[in-house]
Amino acid sequence: MKKVIATTSAPGAIGPYSQAIDTGTFVFASGQIPLNPATGKIPEGIQAQTAQSLANVCAILEAAGLTVDNVVKTTVFLSDMANFAAMNDVYGKVFTEPYPARSAVAVRELPKGVLVEIEVLAAR
Repeated sequence: MKKVIATTSAPGAIGPYSQAIDTGTFVFASGQIPLNPATGKIPEGIQAQTAQSLANVCAILEAAGLTVDNVVKTTVFLSDMANFAAMNDVYGKVFTEPYPARSAVAVRELPKGVLVEIEVLAAR
């Protein structure tokens, strides 16, 4: 079983992908960039961008009937590893123990020139 999760409280998919897919056991959320779905704007700075990306993640989880407490794995994509500590500070205020498993990698470039993109895997 595969169900599409979609909400207007997070940026819509721009292309042939879904905001998230619910398999009944797991919800796989596509990477979320820090685009404010209400304004279409991207905030300045890594901390504000991390907060917006995580707000988008939370909106998708809510649409699936879940919260950050259901998240078992995250992947954080950074345009510059020098932003890791500042991202981690914001990230640590959203997730609580037991923290999800996480990968954090620097990539050459992210969509719309943002500094961070975050994807999650959540369990029911």
